[in-house]
Parts: sequence; structure tokens; C-alpha cells
Amino acid sequence: MQPIDQKSEEILRELERDGRISNLELAERVSLSPSACLRRVQELEKRGVIKGYRAVLDRNALGAGFVVYIGVGLSDHSKASQEAFERSVSLAPEVRECHNITGTIEYLLRVECADLPAYKRFHSDHLGALPQVAKITSYVVMGSPKDARA
Repeated sequence: MQPIDQKSEEILRELERDGRISNLELAERVSLSPSACLRRVQELEKRGVIKGYRAVLDRNALGAGFVVYIGVGLSDHSKASQEAFERSVSLAPEVRECHNITGTIEYLLRVECADLPAYKRFHSDHLGALPQVAKITSYVVMGSPKDARA
């Protein structure tokens, strides 16, 4: 795969800031003609560098502004146990991200709920009820001074 040049990096930075920017505005910001800019964007999409575009939602406005990162340790390290756990969390709408990680635990989850009582219900009724789960460690987010996820 060929490396990304400086101009394409500029395009990517602008698109990360605003995925709805018009091609005309994008071309102007990166000092390219609109046709050259569009060709580059299409090439980045074709190569899979740009995987898609999405809306960034305000979870507080949606009533799910209570954010918790959860470290999960499994009781069994088999492939079947991991697959069962992954299937279960993929069905839970509160789980916004699930990462299989290295270290002393197997998974790191990002969970969004309405408030602490809603999180307690999720913790007890869903996560705590999974037979594969041996250890749960919760980290409540108090603020996010930098959050570049889109």
C-alpha cells in the first residue's frame, strides 16, 4: 500500500473535523482544485482509509451521558467463552465499544447509560449475569477534555 502524502493527510484532518464539509470548501481549505480534491477523497475511500461518515451525537441530549469504562476479566480463556461474551455484549445497547485487549483482563468496554442507577442495573442484570465474567472493574468518566472519536 502506498503511503499517504501530506496533501491527503490535510484532507483527512479536515474530514475528521467535519465529515459533512462540501467538496468545494474542502478543496479550498487544502488548496486544491475541486476536481483534484474529489479524486483524492474517492481514492482514500476506495483504499479503505476513509471507512465511512457518521453523525456525532450528544449522548447527554439523548439521556445517556453517564459514561463508564469497564475492565472485564473472563473466568475461562477459551475461544468459545470469548465468542459467547462478545455475542452478549454486542446485543447490549449500553455497550458502545468493546475491545479485546492484552494484560490482566481480556476486555475493555465503553458503556453509556442514563445515570448511576441505570449503570447499576446494567452491571448487575447484564454483565454480572454472564457466566463467562469473573472480574468487573468500573471507571466512571468524570470529564473528557479530549475526545476525538467520531
